[in-house]
Amino acid sequence: MLLDGDAGARVACTAGRQSSIGLMTDSAAEDARFLTRNAVEALPEDALARQLAADRPLRVKLGIDPTAPDIHLGHTVVLRKLREFQDLGHTVVLIIGDYTARVGDPSGRSATRPVLSGEEIDANAETFQRQAFKVLDADRTEVRRNGEWLDMAMEDLFGLARGATVAQLLERDDFAKRYAANEPISILELLYPLLQGYDSVAVEADVELGGTDQKFNLLLGRQIQQIYGLPQQSVLTMPILPGIDGVQRMSKSLGNYVGVTEPPDQVFGKLMRVPDDAMPVYYDLLLDGDFDPDRPPVESKRGMARALTARLHGGDAAHAAEDHFDRLHVQREAPDEIPEHAVAANGGTVHLPAVLRDAFGISSSEGRRLLAQGGVKLDGEPLAADDLDLSTDRLEGAILQVGKRRFVRVRIS
Repeated sequence: MLLDGDAGARVACTAGRQSSIGLMTDSAAEDARFLTRNAVEALPEDALARQLAADRPLRVKLGIDPTAPDIHLGHTVVLRKLREFQDLGHTVVLIIGDYTARVGDPSGRSATRPVLSGEEIDANAETFQRQAFKVLDADRTEVRRNGEWLDMAMEDLFGLARGATVAQLLERDDFAKRYAANEPISILELLYPLLQGYDSVAVEADVELGGTDQKFNLLLGRQIQQIYGLPQQSVLTMPILPGIDGVQRMSKSLGNYVGVTEPPDQVFGKLMRVPDDAMPVYYDLLLDGDFDPDRPPVESKRGMARALTARLHGGDAAHAAEDHFDRLHVQREAPDEIPEHAVAANGGTVHLPAVLRDAFGISSSEGRRLLAQGGVKLDGEPLAADDLDLSTDRLEGAILQVGKRRFVRVRIS
């Protein structure tokens, strides 16, 4: 994947040096400023610059629990930072938390996460890893699963559990709120930050990245490394991208996400729904801050949607997606406010006549007749008589139209 903006310029200006490790020793402070420029915090202060001056490739860690199969644009904020480390010669250690996913990270949550089966976790891990390489350089990525070391003897677990006190763990914001509200906190959840910290011991991490909600865990990882006699990692916390509603963090469970493998039409269409006041954040976190406040909002939004669709699918696909958006929303004048209609996932396939019946109050036979006559459209394109069963991926977020004035936006539940 080609870099853009500041990252591309930084790599280009240093490409003439003898090696990627050489460039770190030439200007460790400059590289540290580049890598931390859009981070929320880099802790401890100046620690990363000192590490960069050590004249060796750093091991830069990110742990991901595969609680969902797909990566969305919110995940790419941290993944792009990892790619910047890679392009400066460092090794990314991507830890797939197949073991910690069975615990459930409570960061930023007010309740225990649902427990997934081992089969669900393994399937999600495979998909997540494949999609992460849309951003990361596979040749400079070391992929590990923390089940390799967390399936430990009880004696070893006891030793790890001595690494923090209950009072210390209850200082964490989400635990503190639940404790104050007399809501249950399981012993297993209290162990989670310790298990994440032990990941840093197992892979000998020099740097760990995470969202701002991960700060407690990342700093505790330093403490765990010290207990085990290892040098302490430095920490970079990255901002959290809001969803396309502009309010809550991007999340598939909230339906406000843009998936990196979604079709170009859906990517472009979803991004055009981002509120105007959220666009500066999107530009800052995804497009290296190239937001022009004097530019008309609709032009800024189109530019953002075009650039991000091209990043995921290429320039030709982005151009076609924009044309499709115009055919649907400009030339055919679909209403700005379209009611949403929830459809059950049903194993990944949906019977369209049943959807038409429930969404528009017509019989299934009338729905088949309209399909045969070209009177049913999906995102502005007529469906055929044999389009009776459609995948949920194709329907999610799409606009279903009957006649000239009846529209619903499909949401898969």
